[in-house]
Amino acid sequence: MHGEGAVEYLNGLLTNDLDRIGAGQAQYTMLCDESGGVIDDLIVYRWADDEVFMVPNASNAANVVAVLQAAAPPGVEVVDHHNDYGIIAVQGPSSQALINSMGMPADHDYMTMAETKFRGEPVIVCRTGYTGEHGYELVAPGSVLVELWDALLARRGEFGVVRAGLGARDTLRTEMGYPLHGQDISLDISPVQAGLAWSVGWEKPAFAGREALVAEREAGPKRVLRGLLSTDRGIPRPHMEVRRVSGESLTGEIIGEVTSGTFSPTLKQGLALALLDPSIKIGDEVVVDVRGRESKFTVTKPPFVQPSTRT
Repeated sequence: MHGEGAVEYLNGLLTNDLDRIGAGQAQYTMLCDESGGVIDDLIVYRWADDEVFMVPNASNAANVVAVLQAAAPPGVEVVDHHNDYGIIAVQGPSSQALINSMGMPADHDYMTMAETKFRGEPVIVCRTGYTGEHGYELVAPGSVLVELWDALLARRGEFGVVRAGLGARDTLRTEMGYPLHGQDISLDISPVQAGLAWSVGWEKPAFAGREALVAEREAGPKRVLRGLLSTDRGIPRPHMEVRRVSGESLTGEIIGEVTSGTFSPTLKQGLALALLDPSIKIGDEVVVDVRGRESKFTVTKPPFVQPSTRT
């Protein structure tokens, strides 16, 4: 997005406050509808007062672009590069050394970005990620993306580079308690319910969904997103019922539902994110209906695993 007043326009739509960051910095934020539901969560990278670029979820990109284009004032242009660029996430303790070995900048701070070139094409090295690890996201034109991928993998012997798919990334982000749109946040699950009030600029006079979110915050949400950590061998999955502990198996009151769940290879335990009745507190014990069998969990506050993003 570029043009005079681009940042000001965008700041009147997205939840977070873009005035909190300067040129070269990134910010996690959300685009909500007027009911406070989340159309998408995304990262905004600020180049200047009149230029930003945004990375939404791939499946929501068209919706985000449509909303931004529909309300754009004269002089502000919203360009959809969804089919022109791709992203390679390079994550883990050797990521900085790997990026440096490619002749690319990698010494910048978390939630910032730097520009470079690969095969003569522009590449943005973003110090961001969705894994909880020290890492980078390389935004590059599709014309050189495969070559860049191959060049990174060619260094596997020196840096221990391995391919990781969406399943691995989903496990890592769940261990961190990072929300996934469509599961932990959605048009029906607001930032207030999901514990993402920190990503809302409450002092801003306007943003999409502000009135509804302020009202929900003041009244208190009817459900809240919490972490669940197993105390037995149960492995939770999305949509499983969460119940109060009772004397007989699976007879307690239903108090919520798992939104994301997996087995943690790091902790060797099942863990989950779940929308629960707000009366349920951190440290409480609950049970999850794991395919007809009662499994016990402790309510906790994510992250489940200590992050390394800023190291």
